[in-house]
Amino acid sequence: MTRIGYARTSTIEQNLAAQIAALKAAGCEVIREEQKSGSTLEGRPQLNTILDFIHAGETLVVTRIDRLARSLRDLQV
Repeated sequence: MTRIGYARTSTIEQNLAAQIAALKAAGCEVIREEQKSGSTLEGRPQLNTILDFIHAGETLVVTRIDRLARSLRDLQV
């Protein structure tokens, strides 16, 4: 089973290193990263690429749910 990691910070001043290390430790074979606000999916090309190409049986891994979406409502869209 392929694990695809997604690391995100809201600004370029924040560091992705801790998230990337955690994703590698979780066995992620591919890690996509970006430094964009998480308020919408717009302007987040790395996440959109993952969502467009992820296959059945592959797992998307994030270090915290707020790296993926800011609310359950956003996550359900």
